[in-house]
Amino acid sequence: MAVTRDYYEILNVERSASGDEIKRAYRRLAMKYHPDRNPGDKAAETKFKECAEAYEVLADGDRRARYDKYGHAGLRGTPGHDFSSMHAEDIFSMFNEIFGGMGSFGAGTRSRSGRGRVARGYDLETEVEITLEEVLSGAERDVEFKRLDVCNTCKGSGGKPGVEPIICPMCRGQRQVARAELGGMFRMVTTCPQCTGRGTLISEKCPDCRGAGRISVKRKLTVRIPPGISDGQAVRVSGEGEPPPPDQSPSGAGQRGDLHVVVRVRQHKVFERDGNHLVLVAPVGFSQAALGATIELPTLEGDAITFTVPQGTQHGRIMRVEKRGLPDLRSKERGDLVVIVQLVVPKKLSEQQRRLLEQYAETEHVEVAAEQPRWWEKLRDAFSGEKK
Repeated sequence: MAVTRDYYEILNVERSASGDEIKRAYRRLAMKYHPDRNPGDKAAETKFKECAEAYEVLADGDRRARYDKYGHAGLRGTPGHDFSSMHAEDIFSMFNEIFGGMGSFGAGTRSRSGRGRVARGYDLETEVEITLEEVLSGAERDVEFKRLDVCNTCKGSGGKPGVEPIICPMCRGQRQVARAELGGMFRMVTTCPQCTGRGTLISEKCPDCRGAGRISVKRKLTVRIPPGISDGQAVRVSGEGEPPPPDQSPSGAGQRGDLHVVVRVRQHKVFERDGNHLVLVAPVGFSQAALGATIELPTLEGDAITFTVPQGTQHGRIMRVEKRGLPDLRSKERGDLVVIVQLVVPKKLSEQQRRLLEQYAETEHVEVAAEQPRWWEKLRDAFSGEKK
C-alpha cells in the first residue's frame, strides 16, 4: 500500500511507545475497522489495511529504527507485504502466526477453507480503573460493553425468514474463484469477493440485521480483578467476545472470542509503586535525623506503623519495612515498604531556635576530604570534556 501518513499517527501512539503499547493499539483499531464489522464500508477497510501496514513496520525493531531515522524513504527495498491486495482474514492470520497464535488479535482462527480448525470469534477490549489500595486487596468492577451477536430473527443467515437465498452467480456456489496472474502463467484461487465465501447471496435482507447476520447488543457483567495486578495488565474473561464471523459460521457455531479488561491503576497521593514494593518519602527534622527518633508512617491499609529513625541518619537514606508492600500477582508474597528519608530544613526560626542553632554552629566542623573520590573525578571529566 502506498501509505504516506505517519505510522504512529495511524495507530494513535507516541513515538516512544513500547512494543506492547503498539500491539494493543493495533489490536484495538484492527477490531474496530475490520470489514466484517463494517460490511460495505470501503473507508473502514482502507483504515484496517493502513493499520496493518503501520503495525508491520513498527513491530519490527530494525524497520522501526529505519523509519524513525529516515521516514518512509528508509523503508524502500525492505521486505514488506502489499496489504491492499490481501483479505482481512489473511492479515489477521499472518500476525497470529508471527506472534504465536495470539487469540487477542481478534481474528477467527479457522482458515477460509474451513479445514482442520474451529471457527473463532473476535476478542473485545475494555478498560477499568482501580486504586492502589485495590491492588492490595483485589477488586470487582461492573463493565459495560457492546458486542455483535447472532441475529435472533434470521439466526445469522442475514436473509429474511422464509425466503431462500440464491446461488452466487460469480462462483456458482463454489465459494472460490480463480484468476490469472503474470500473463496467464499462474492461476490464483481466492475467496469469492461477491459472496465472501458463502456460495449464496441473500435475495431479501433480514429486517432486523439488514443482511449482516449480526446485531449490536449491550452486555454488562462483573469482573474480578486479582490482587497484585499491574497497570496495563488485562483480565481475560473467556467466551465474552463475539461469535465467529458470518462467512465462517453464519449460525455462530464455534468458539466465541474473549473479553480483555485492561486495568489502569490510579496514581496515589502518598505512595509510588516499584514492582511489588511501595516507595514512601518520610520527612524528618534535623534534630530527629541527628539524635534519632521514633515516627509514625502511613500504610496502604490505612493504619500507621511505628518506625525508628537511627541516630545520624543522612538525607536520602533508604530503609525498608518488610512485607508491607503489594502482593505478587502469582505467589501472593508481599513486597516491602521502601522508606526514603527527606531532611526538612525549616524556612523560619524562632528566636530561641536561632540562638540554639548559633551555639551549635560554633561547635560544628565539617571536613572536606583533601583527595576527591574517583567518582568525582569522572563527573568532573565528563563536564570538562576530558577523557582519562
